[in-house]
Amino acid sequence: MSIKHTFNKYFNTHSESSENHWDPNLQTRYFKTTKEKGFKTIEQLFKNSSSYKIVATSEEHGEISVTTKKGRKAFIVATVIMVRPFRTAVDFSVTTESMFPIDLGYSHNLIPKLYEQLKKDLTLIETNN
Repeated sequence: MSIKHTFNKYFNTHSESSENHWDPNLQTRYFKTTKEKGFKTIEQLFKNSSSYKIVATSEEHGEISVTTKKGRKAFIVATVIMVRPFRTAVDFSVTTESMFPIDLGYSHNLIPKLYEQLKKDLTLIETNN
């Protein structure tokens, strides 16, 4: 991890997973499911948790917007895209609300936690192609 990556990890208020992210913990995850089932699973994950509140859902676009209710305030967007039959990509984008322009890695660390919760309900295929 370069100095730039370390700086961005801790001194930033936004993190998101992506296909070719420098941090393997924030690489896109692929699950063996359909877009509809993946979307419903993520929606239930947030509905069943007392830590999150769903703000908006768009099954058509495969996006769920969520805010945190406990602890540090954050805005989360989960994106579900079916790449091939029974191969669905899931990405998260997390932005923390803070008086300061840093969150000390909170947004960066929240994404792997969300993936771990999701792995309990869906079969993980891989992190990248």
